[in-house]
Formats: sequence, structure tokens, C-alpha cells
Amino acid sequence: MKKDKIIFWVTTAIVAVLIGLTPILTWNDPDGKALMEHLGYPSYFAPMLNTFKILGAIVLLVPQIPGRIKEWAYAGFAIDFIAATVSLVVVDGPVGLSFFPLIFLVILVVSYIYKEKLAK
Repeated sequence: MKKDKIIFWVTTAIVAVLIGLTPILTWNDPDGKALMEHLGYPSYFAPMLNTFKILGAIVLLVPQIPGRIKEWAYAGFAIDFIAATVSLVVVDGPVGLSFFPLIFLVILVVSYIYKEKLAK
């Protein structure tokens, strides 16, 4: 049980801190804006996506938030990682960095599996 909790909290923290904290630190970053433009997204998309990432990270980290809401956060992050991979592959081709978001998807899936294990 202790091992399961450690795996859950480490994977959840990785997703929440790296994906939830990064938007706070890079909100007006010119490189981030350039990447979104390179991928063909409109300028309003990044602030909206960043807001949802921050909220999702909070939802994953706060234990008092109901499981039903956490499910939405997990689904949102999964969609984000898959969409990011598709966008990068379509625009840049299937190069190594295009698949980087899938690493976070795997970490997210491990977090979700262990969340479910602990809930039983």
C-alpha cells in the first residue's frame, strides 16, 4: 500500500508540477507564443489552455476535490497530451521531439491507475 501511494504521488506531482506550473512561469514567454503560432493555433488559445492546465494541476493535487472532478482533469490532460503529439507530428513530421508529450501521457496513465488502486 505504501508503495502504491508513493507511485501515485510521484507521478501525480510530476504531471501537476511540470504541466501545471510551467504555464504560470511561461505565461508571456515569447518562445511559447512562437511555438503556438508555429503550430497554427490562434493567439487566444494559449491563455485558455494555460488556465485549464493550472486548474487541472490544482484538481489533481488537492485530495479534498471529488473523484468525479479529478476524472475530468485526467481526461483533459490526456486530450492535451494526445493533441499536442498530433499537432507536432502534423506540423514538424514524426521526429523524436514530436512524441515528447506521450511521455507525460504515460506518466498520467500511471497516476490514474494508482489513483484507482488506492480508491479500492
